[in-house]
Amino acid sequence: MNISLSFLLASGFLSFLLVASIRQYLSRFLLDIPNDRSSHTQPTPRGGGLGFVIAFALTSITVAVLDWQSVGSRDVLSIWAALIPLVIVGIFDDRGDVPARIRYLVQLGAAGIAIVLYGAFPQPWLTQFGTVGIAIAIGLTMIGMTALINFYNFMDGLDGLVAGVSAVQLTYLAIEINQPILLLLVVALLGFLWWNWSPAKIFMGDVGSTVLGAVIAIALLHQANNTVQAWSSLAITLPLIADAIYTLIRRLLRKENIFKPHRTHLYQRLQQSGWSHAQVATAYILVTVGIALNLHFFEATGAILSVIEVMCAIALGERYLSHQQGVKMRTKIYSSVRNLITGLRAG
Repeated sequence: MNISLSFLLASGFLSFLLVASIRQYLSRFLLDIPNDRSSHTQPTPRGGGLGFVIAFALTSITVAVLDWQSVGSRDVLSIWAALIPLVIVGIFDDRGDVPARIRYLVQLGAAGIAIVLYGAFPQPWLTQFGTVGIAIAIGLTMIGMTALINFYNFMDGLDGLVAGVSAVQLTYLAIEINQPILLLLVVALLGFLWWNWSPAKIFMGDVGSTVLGAVIAIALLHQANNTVQAWSSLAITLPLIADAIYTLIRRLLRKENIFKPHRTHLYQRLQQSGWSHAQVATAYILVTVGIALNLHFFEATGAILSVIEVMCAIALGERYLSHQQGVKMRTKIYSSVRNLITGLRAG
């Protein structure tokens, strides 16, 4: 399947216009009010992800209809069969809280549709055990796909972060795994980023973040015939997934309630320490670019290098935060001592 420049431009421009319209006409129904867990201070419209989702849907389906003879074109409708349930529940969730149980059931349904269409993620060490092994592989794939969907949702907390990182990830997948249809979503994300980059004028909401997580997961399922490439490609998700998993482990070790809302992701703590939204998003985007280059030039070895790179990035982030905390503590002690001396002199 070939994606012409005109369709790419149409996807980006349509996304730009749709997000602008959502921001202007629907903001009073989809307003994100800051609370103690928010990283923003001003009420900001959410649900802007619907703009790039519609743009991607219209352009990808049009391309598929015009080039129906290609296998990739027929694949487009399969992708949307899995995504539509997530889009619907995401819209309702952005307008008001949908029970977590309902959300997860829909995610399981979407994962099930994707597995029926594309098969389980390649796990030959399980499938060699026959029906039981295949069932386990399917179950693990469903858990993995729903985890990706939720992790992308959890990480959508700063201006431009998830949209920027996802654009790099989807570009890599489109090129390296030969899925050019994903480029339409990349350009649609760029149209959305015009409004979402710091200071954000609109957030993507659940409809955007869950669809992005699902698209990444579906793209990874397209590699059933190449186990090494499939597992290596998982590394492209690390900048977002590693933060989410690291935070989960950290909270478990601190004996915190992992189901309780929090603001302790590494990206959140960096922003709280003084980094701007743009600085945090740029750092995560650059790490993602580094991983994409590792995978392109070194393949499986690049995946190992990427894991090391992300672990080092997390360690550096923690060291920086520890240093900043020490500076704040010393400043607080110095200020207290100075105030005490000043008080004694005045007395």
